[in-house]
Amino acid sequence: MEVIYKRCCGLDVHKEIVVACLLIREGGKVLKEIRTFLTMTVDLVVLHDWLKAHQVTHVAMESTGIYWKPVFNLLEEDFTILLVNAAHIKTVPGRKTDVKDCEWIADLLSHGLLRGSFIPPEPIRDLRDLTRYRKSLTDERVRQVQRLQKFLEGANIKLASVATNVMGVSGRAMLEALVSGSTDPQVLSELAKGRLRKKLPELKKALQGRFRSHHGFMVAAILTHLDFLDEAIERVSQEVSSRLVPFSKIVELMDLVPGINQRVAEGVLSEMGVDMSCFPSHRHAASWTGLCPGNNESAGKRKSGKTRKGNQWLRRYLIEASWAAVRKRGTYLSALYYRLVPRRGKNKAIVAVAHSLLVMIYHILKDQVPYHELGSDYFNKLNAAYVQRHHVKRLESLGFKVILEPLPEAA
Repeated sequence: MEVIYKRCCGLDVHKEIVVACLLIREGGKVLKEIRTFLTMTVDLVVLHDWLKAHQVTHVAMESTGIYWKPVFNLLEEDFTILLVNAAHIKTVPGRKTDVKDCEWIADLLSHGLLRGSFIPPEPIRDLRDLTRYRKSLTDERVRQVQRLQKFLEGANIKLASVATNVMGVSGRAMLEALVSGSTDPQVLSELAKGRLRKKLPELKKALQGRFRSHHGFMVAAILTHLDFLDEAIERVSQEVSSRLVPFSKIVELMDLVPGINQRVAEGVLSEMGVDMSCFPSHRHAASWTGLCPGNNESAGKRKSGKTRKGNQWLRRYLIEASWAAVRKRGTYLSALYYRLVPRRGKNKAIVAVAHSLLVMIYHILKDQVPYHELGSDYFNKLNAAYVQRHHVKRLESLGFKVILEPLPEAA
């Protein structure tokens, strides 16, 4: 078999050790050397110098949890590194049972049989850490609000049944009053602001409960936790904004797409990066995200079209944006959703919308062009001949003679 990379190395990465197989194929000779290194930084520097001394050009390793990151950080500047999905290595036939993992990786790498995963550049990786951390903080905040509502229900306080947002200005004032010891429904309801004052009779009923000191302690603790989370989210958001200054024009272009706001644009950019050359086409990007339908077919019978696994963070951003996009009527995405719902159901339809969103974002990032709205009548224009035949046939089946004449405005 043809040798693609003459000087390469395969790494079997563990938590505490790295087993490296150096493989050099030159002049008809094969040099193979296996060494074990610890994962401390000083030991990884020794690994780097060892590879450098043998003029290694390519290094491959499996993406084992997070243990590959220290190795990658020290080697990425001087070597071409392939971070390979372990499932892809297992699908390559011909492995012998007595061959070590690092040897097999090095052998496959030398023949060009490995495909590296997408690893964004360091600025994008740093941005990804920030946006993922902010997302986890936001999820934790949602959980704490739900826990707060649970304790209020346990105290017979039905505030969530009347107020849209328990943590709004009015709700927060009532909760702090409850914590301070005020349990009079009349006094608590007078703390309502704005439109909530129109519901004062309902508020008085909702605030009449059995709020004990135990509930006060728990609510106070949760409110303190929520304040901490709000402060942390704001601090991380400010850091994200400062890191996104070089990409401000791209964020503005993405913000024009229906359903995508500033925060979603930041999240999508941190997951995909700005260089779309790593994806040969939008189909590859959809597959990497996990938004392309699967193909489980046997004997001509399709068993399942379930989407494949992919980048769950990016998929989540796009699904969230899709639900916002379909609420805006008169758009292409809304028309796509309501066209698919009767046949496929809401969940499959929203995944299809998310796939379309991803295709749009891919071309916006690749070509640096603004979003162009196709309109809600796009599918009617695209299938005008089919729509005419379909409706004529339906009317004729009901006993009508149909003559088609264009309107004067359309002539």
